[in-house]
Amino acid sequence: MNDSRLVYSTDTGRIKAQSVNQNSAPKGDGIVRIRKETKGRKGKGMSIIDGLEMNEAGLKALCKELKKQCGCGGAVKGFSIEVQGDVRDKLKLILEAKGMRVKLAGG
Repeated sequence: MNDSRLVYSTDTGRIKAQSVNQNSAPKGDGIVRIRKETKGRKGKGMSIIDGLEMNEAGLKALCKELKKQCGCGGAVKGFSIEVQGDVRDKLKLILEAKGMRVKLAGG
């Protein structure tokens, strides 16, 4: 993956590369939040898990395990996991069993 993105500089009038660290997870407050999202999905619900301080490989492995235990599909988008359906309660129990602090966010 490319670690830089192009930025226009008004000082010199040229495009220069700016370094961006995309492989490290953003630091949070230590609480994993699970929310339900239906916007842009034609009314279908998705459970979004945010606040996991893991690298990409760890997120993919956790996503695979969660999908298997919930019996549904899902994917890793950025540094969050999307699981199909409103399975927030199951996800909360699974993640708490792994020793994480979990909160249900949103309605």
